Amino acid sequence: MQITKHKVAAIHYTLTDNEGKVLDSSSGREPLYYIHGIGNLIPGMEDGLEGKTKGDKFQIKVAPEKGYGVKEDTLIQQVPRTAFGTQEIKVGMQFQTNRGQVVTVTKVGLENITVDANHPLAGVELNFAVEVMEIREATADELSHGHVHGPGGHHH
Repeated sequence: MQITKHKVAAIHYTLTDNEGKVLDSSSGREPLYYIHGIGNLIPGMEDGLEGKTKGDKFQIKVAPEKGYGVKEDTLIQQVPRTAFGTQEIKVGMQFQTNRGQVVTVTKVGLENITVDANHPLAGVELNFAVEVMEIREATADELSHGHVHGPGGHHH
């Protein structure tokens, strides 16, 4: 069976940047289960998995445009320090805006705090080492809910 639209696939993966730094991995955990072709993964990852079969081991290189997007300078803003009240602010902290957007502190100044609303992996070329562990048909319930049920998936 091949990974195609509406199949449930289970994969083990390790994600690295171009310098080889591990950004995420399923190593030591259950495989990642997802429904193929409905947007559960970034587009470049789904493209690279299309047509693969159980036992396949391969590399997928994903450009920012097919990953978490290119970094947009318009999403980087300076906010007055007073907007954060009296709490201590450090680089790397994340906050949710009034509009529900998550921003990351990238610079702490005396008067202003610089925040970035880009995804942390925006602008980063992604390198996945992947092994396909399992492929099966998605159930009608899984397709209507948009996620995997049972082992490795969501439990209602």
